[in-house]
Amino acid sequence: MNAAANANLFSRLFDGLADTSRLAIETSDGTRISYADLIAQSGRVANVIVSRGVKPGDRVAAQTEKSVEALVLYLATVRAGAVFLPLNTAYTLNELEYFIGDAEPSLIVCDPSNADGISKLAAKSGAKVET
Repeated sequence: MNAAANANLFSRLFDGLADTSRLAIETSDGTRISYADLIAQSGRVANVIVSRGVKPGDRVAAQTEKSVEALVLYLATVRAGAVFLPLNTAYTLNELEYFIGDAEPSLIVCDPSNADGISKLAAKSGAKVET
């Protein structure tokens, strides 16, 4: 998918919503998140990843637990015109080395407890690491 089509994906997901105040997600602890909240949060995160040098067509790798925050990161990546590369949290550093080396992401988002090992891998491909 090219960058223009990828950026358009965000528009295709949200532009047709008649009522963005509608509930999009309710978490197990009762937190309620509207579509407007998702749009705003993904905009803030998109600004952060762009400020970290992510350009349309770049890859953003994410080794994160499944969560609302991970969904927001996905939406932000698409919104920025980048390509989201989810990485299983069970991957070892050897497995991550393959995926990161092959995909050459410009940014890798990971759990802080994994940042040291992932930073070493990221340095080989010139990627930045965010926790």
